[in-house]
Amino acid sequence: MSTTNQISASVSDVEGTLGAVSPAPTLQGDHAPKSSHHIPEQSHSQKSYNTGDGELLATTDNADVLIVDWDGPDDPQNPKNWSYRRKWAATIIISSFTFISPVSSSMIAPATGQVASAFGIDNDVMLALATSIFVLAYAMGPLFLGPLSEIYGRSRVLQLANLWYLVWNLVCGFAQSESQLLVFRFLAGLGGSAPLSIGGGFLGDCWQPDQRGRAVAIYSLAPLMGTVLNTRPGDGCSGLRALWMQSFKSLECLHFKRLERKAERIRRSMDAEKAPYREIRTVFEGQDRSWQAIMAKSLSRPFVLFAHEPIVQLLGVYMAYLYGTLYLFLTTMPSIFQGTYHQSVGISGLHYAALGLGLSAASQLNARTMDKVYIYLKGKNGGVAKPEFRLPAMVPGSLLLPIGCLIVGWTSEAHTFWIAPDIGIALVGAGIILNFQCIQTYIVDCFTLHAASALAAISCLRSLAGFGFPLFAPAMYKALGFGKGDTILAVVAIVVGCPAPWILWRYGERIRNSSRHAR
Repeated sequence: MSTTNQISASVSDVEGTLGAVSPAPTLQGDHAPKSSHHIPEQSHSQKSYNTGDGELLATTDNADVLIVDWDGPDDPQNPKNWSYRRKWAATIIISSFTFISPVSSSMIAPATGQVASAFGIDNDVMLALATSIFVLAYAMGPLFLGPLSEIYGRSRVLQLANLWYLVWNLVCGFAQSESQLLVFRFLAGLGGSAPLSIGGGFLGDCWQPDQRGRAVAIYSLAPLMGTVLNTRPGDGCSGLRALWMQSFKSLECLHFKRLERKAERIRRSMDAEKAPYREIRTVFEGQDRSWQAIMAKSLSRPFVLFAHEPIVQLLGVYMAYLYGTLYLFLTTMPSIFQGTYHQSVGISGLHYAALGLGLSAASQLNARTMDKVYIYLKGKNGGVAKPEFRLPAMVPGSLLLPIGCLIVGWTSEAHTFWIAPDIGIALVGAGIILNFQCIQTYIVDCFTLHAASALAAISCLRSLAGFGFPLFAPAMYKALGFGKGDTILAVVAIVVGCPAPWILWRYGERIRNSSRHAR
C-alpha cells in the first residue's frame, strides 16, 4: 500500500471531543476539523513505519505510540472505497432486515378482533397495546445495541439480535394469555430493533454525500413498507429473516473495527521485546476503550444531542409525529373498513395496499431526484455542498400529509365509496415517506460523525410516539368521530411540519455553525 498515513486534525478532534468512538465514525474528510489534539509527551513531526508487508503507518518522532490509519484516501479497505456493487449489496441486505422487523410490529393489526376474542380483551387501550408494545421496544433497543455493536462489531450483534427476534417472535404464537403476548412481543421487538439502530450509521460509513440520497431513500422506505405489507394476520414471515443470516459479513464496515483488526495484525507481526513502540492503536481510539466507558458515553450521547441540538429537537418532534400518525392509521384502519364499511377481516386488510402504494410511489420518485437536486444546488452554490440541499422534498411532503388526513377523516365520516378514503390514505403515506427520507438524510449529513447517535435520539422519540398514539386513538375517534379527529391530526401536521423546512433552509447553516457536534 502506497502512502504514509497522516494524523489529521479532524480525526484527532474525535478523540478530543468524544474520548471514545461513536457508533458509526467516518472518514476524516467527512467532518470539518474544529480543533487539534496533541498526544501527550509527543511532537507532531511525523515519520513512517514499515510493517514489513508494504503498509506504511504514521507515528511521531521520539514517540512510543504507533497510530494506525487508512493507507491514504484510496485505501480499498475503507468502506467508502468499496465497489458500487458491494455497497448496494450491503445496503439492500440491511434494508431487508429493516423491512422484516416492522412486519411483525403491525401484522396483528388487521386481526385485533380475533386477538380480543382469543384472550378475552375487552379494553380498547389494551387491544391497541398488543400492537404498539412491539414499537416500545424500538425505543429501548438502540440505546444498548448501538454501543454493543461498537464493542463487538455490527455482524455479531446483528446475528445474535436476529436470533433473539426470531425465537421470541415464534414464541408469540404459543402465548396463552394477554400478559404473555405482551411480554413476548416486547422481547421480540428488542431484537427487531437492531437493524433500525445500526443501519443509519452504516450508510454514513459507506456512501459519499453525493450518492447517499438514494441509499437512504431505500433504507427509509423499508421499515414503513414493512408495517403496511401485512394484508393477512400472523407472524409467518418471521422465518424469512433466517435466510439472510449468512449475509452479515458484508455489513461489517464500521471504520474503527476494520482499523482495530489492522492494528491487531501489526501487533502479532512485531516482536514484543524488540518492538519500538509501547502502544499500537487506531486514530479512533482514546485512552479508555473499556466496555464500561464506551457504554456510558454511547448511552448518554443521544440524550446529549437531543438536549443541546435544535436540529435534532425540531426534526425529532416532527418525525415522532409522523411515526405516531403512521401507527395510528395502522391500528384504526380496521375500525374504518370493518366498522364503517362492514368489510371482512381479509378484505379490510387489503386497504393497507393504499398506504403501501403512497409510500412506495413517493419514495421511488424521491429516490430518483434527491441526489440530482442535491448536486444541482451544490453546483449553483459554487460547488459547496450543504445538508440543507436535502430539504426541498419536505415541502410537498408537509402538505400531502394534512391533505390526506382531511380526506380520510371526512370521506369516512360521510360513508363515501371506499376508494375515497384509500386515496387519502395513499396521500398520508406519500407525505410521511417524503418527510422521513429528507429528515434522515439531513441528519446523516449534518451529524456525519455522530449520525448513529443523532438517529438513535430521533428513533427513540419516534418509537415512543408510535407506541403512544394508537393508545389514545380509540377514545379520540369515539368522542369526535373520524372527521374531527383527523382534522386535529391535520392541524398539528401543519403547525409542526410546514415551518420545519423553511426554518432549516433559512437558519440551518447558522445553527450548525454554532453546534459542537454538527458539521
